[in-house]
Amino acid sequence: MEGVIAVFIPIIMVVVVGLVFVTYFYYRSRERQMLIEKGLSGDEIKQFFEKKRDYFILFKIGIIAIFFGIGLGLGLVSGDEEIWVAPAIFVFTGLGFVVANLVGNKMRKQYKPDED
Repeated sequence: MEGVIAVFIPIIMVVVVGLVFVTYFYYRSRERQMLIEKGLSGDEIKQFFEKKRDYFILFKIGIIAIFFGIGLGLGLVSGDEEIWVAPAIFVFTGLGFVVANLVGNKMRKQYKPDED
């Protein structure tokens, strides 16, 4: 029975990753179709996507990765029991998301992109 499960793990992983990509491209296409159906011009559509851009996404990902690493490190150092690894990762990654959101919102209020 374990051999069958081991065979299906990579297959399921590939299917899930494929579904994520297909869903992303489908909804992105749908969004653009809806904008065109509204009668927006090319410049208005470009301006819509410029407003939607998050200039601090890499900064936020960095904060989350740092907190994930702290959670992993503290979980592994917490003793001989490996039971603390998963909760530490989840708790610190969650804290990373919260901190990244708060810092990102604060930076977005202060940041004013150059108007062309």
